[in-house]
Amino acid sequence: MGRVVLLEGDITEQSVDAIVNAANSALILGSGVAGAILEKGGDVVQSECEAHGPIAVGAAALTGAGALPAGFVIHAASMSPGGQSDAASVRSSVRASLELAAGQGFRTVAFPAIGAGIGGLSLQACAEVSLEEVRSHLEGETSLEEVRFVLMGEPAYRVFEMVDDAARVARQMARMTQKS
Repeated sequence: MGRVVLLEGDITEQSVDAIVNAANSALILGSGVAGAILEKGGDVVQSECEAHGPIAVGAAALTGAGALPAGFVIHAASMSPGGQSDAASVRSSVRASLELAAGQGFRTVAFPAIGAGIGGLSLQACAEVSLEEVRSHLEGETSLEEVRFVLMGEPAYRVFEMVDDAARVARQMARMTQKS
């Protein structure tokens, strides 16, 4: 089974098979994570997004990464342009991103806090949904060996850490209950 890694840092600096962009369904790279990808990856990433065209909310699309150290960018659309994210759209876009990564045979992928920030979803809800989807995916058949959550700032990191710890304790308690 693959592992989940939590990091505080800049997702655009990750040397992984793919980084995930917290995208809108029009695949327009605006601000937040998308803006950083455009700034550091270059206009080629936006050009590939435009060639791909819009995708449904909850879906994911693959482009090259331009000048970024990652090999590819997976654009996880958790909202429409100018819209808001919710738990269902984040869950669906995280799942679609994981399936796309595994379908490409990727071993490493890095996620931001999809749907939080510009998307309007609380960090707590984002962490709960995202970590649950990743763990569920890693329990199945997949090429992914490591899924990183690269979180901007200590507060975001701490929320993901707290949610991850709580889930770990719940799994451990469930195993103990089964044994007795």
